[in-house]
Amino acid sequence: MTTATTPSSLWRSPRYLIWLASDTSKGLAAALFGFAVPLLALIVTDDPAQAGIIGGAGMVAKVVFTLAGGILADRHARIDLMIVGSLLGVLLAGAFTVLALADALTFTTLLIANVLLAARSGVFDVAGESAIKEIVPDDAMGRAQAANQGRDAALQLAGGPLGGLLLSLGGWAIGAAMTLCQFVAGATAWMLRRGEPAASDPPAELDDREGDAPATPASAWSELREGFSWLLSRPDLGGVLLTVTVINLGFNAAITTVIYALQQAGHSEVLIGTLGAAVGAIMLGGAIVAPLLVPRFGAGAIAIAGLATATVGTVVLCWVDQPWGIVAVLGASVLLLPALNAGMMGYFMVATPSRLLGRANSAAGVLAMGALPLAPLVAGFGLAWLGREGTLLVCAGLCLASVALAVGNRALRALPVESRWAEHAKRYESA
Repeated sequence: MTTATTPSSLWRSPRYLIWLASDTSKGLAAALFGFAVPLLALIVTDDPAQAGIIGGAGMVAKVVFTLAGGILADRHARIDLMIVGSLLGVLLAGAFTVLALADALTFTTLLIANVLLAARSGVFDVAGESAIKEIVPDDAMGRAQAANQGRDAALQLAGGPLGGLLLSLGGWAIGAAMTLCQFVAGATAWMLRRGEPAASDPPAELDDREGDAPATPASAWSELREGFSWLLSRPDLGGVLLTVTVINLGFNAAITTVIYALQQAGHSEVLIGTLGAAVGAIMLGGAIVAPLLVPRFGAGAIAIAGLATATVGTVVLCWVDQPWGIVAVLGASVLLLPALNAGMMGYFMVATPSRLLGRANSAAGVLAMGALPLAPLVAGFGLAWLGREGTLLVCAGLCLASVALAVGNRALRALPVESRWAEHAKRYESA
């Protein structure tokens, strides 16, 4: 047990490194496509409304198919699903490349491609996210999630410049890079499967903390309902989801408001993109620090501190409208978010039994993503009706509500340091 908790233990685990390589390759493919689709849609259609339809359809497809992905991840071997998902990703990315080379990208083909790729992500990504429970021990899960936060920040930082470089060559270059990334993701997932076949046994057989595995529910709907019901019945998890949903809406609406206001003030897209990269770099710094915080401070304390910092930053933005001042404020606001996410996701992984992890993961993802489409609406209508300062105060009010929810949630406040997560979670298993 002692060696599992040393900070360097994760980087000495070949299986974790292979999983990280697979998940990172898949993430890079998603980052490139996420960057390219809005721009390609505008180039092809020259109509923001049609581009919005393409983007919105992809978001809806991902939310819907994530629910199906959670069920599959609990029914079947998760690493096998990673392999199948990557192979399908290779085929879809390859088809997109062919369409781009043939100059056949239209509103219809882009819409279909975005929906299919989003649906693939929804169906198979849950399995990859859940498979980490079979690879990383509970007392190292927080640091694993912190490493994931750093990886995600790096992909966010690199996705724009790399995507812009590839897109300057043509849409086919984005497709070719995605194809390569999905191939690498599939090859490394296959290495993971081959290295330890027993790790890919059906997840229900892996969880011995819950006793005998329950009988298989009669239908996919009952399985999905079981995942939602279990998640929302846990005081240490259900309250966290509500808090995360509120802060996601408030803080993302604030960022969107700032971006819209900068555009209206006449600042160039290049400058706005540079500001976003600068904030991403600061978040990457926070992700580097996160593995040092999670083993030393309670996850509940980190969460409250991170929420409070984001709230204060949102309030301060009301009186800061210069680009680099905005970077400074947003940078300070997001510095603790990687540690917050690492603590919350790490505890979630430890507390959730393996037989339910896929469905619980998809339920949490749907609830978290559900508020995000509202952020542009809050920003757009807020700017029209209330102006920049008024809209940011509304966003700050939402962020403050998330802090109040966190402080008022005894189970969340009590979340301990990483090494005590498994022990703490057992208190709620009979609930």
